Amino acid sequence: MTDFSTVLQAFKNSLCREVDLGGLYARNAIAYKWKAPWRALLLREAVAWRLQDLLEQSLTLSRTGHLLGARILLRSAFETLAMLIYLNRSMRSVVAGNLDFHNFSDKTAKLLLGSRDKTTKTESINILTILAGANARYPGLSDWYAALSESAHPNFEGMLVAYSSADKKNHITTFRNRWADLHGNRHESALDACFEVFLHEYDNESSSALEELEAWIELNDSNLEATKPR
Repeated sequence: MTDFSTVLQAFKNSLCREVDLGGLYARNAIAYKWKAPWRALLLREAVAWRLQDLLEQSLTLSRTGHLLGARILLRSAFETLAMLIYLNRSMRSVVAGNLDFHNFSDKTAKLLLGSRDKTTKTESINILTILAGANARYPGLSDWYAALSESAHPNFEGMLVAYSSADKKNHITTFRNRWADLHGNRHESALDACFEVFLHEYDNESSSALEELEAWIELNDSNLEATKPR
């Protein structure tokens, strides 16, 4: 069985180094005169870079016994994965006629350029909205996220369960770090699950969805020009 760190390193070596808008325009001038497919491609590659980075760091922390940090990073990795799933579903919705292209274009701007602290003029889409869309594609993904959130937050699991054990008979609470005991044996399988879903969405789903979107734009370009916001 291949070591997961080797898998992540191989993917890291294959990450996209640049997106050339001029080259995209030369290949399909009609599709790439619109910003939406270009932004979708930028988002796809940014997700890949961020997800690889998060998973690599989470793996390193888990193998050195720092399970709390490892789980917080994995939680962020699931959020990042959800961004790609949400994007791919949105592209499919445009082609199916269930999402207006210009509204989709606004979504790509929010996904790529959005912020919550007003460092940009565009407000980001709430991550829970994005996770709900991803969960519709992969039922159970929200459950993974919710479990990781219990670790990330100072709730019952993140505080009392993680750092203490109780002798109920003698009414004595003993404190120690229990993260490795609670999650150490399962963490790498969770990392692998996140990465496997990502690979399917990145290698297969996003590529075909973007190609279909490009073809759809070519067929509908005249109507898009007539309806674009002024």
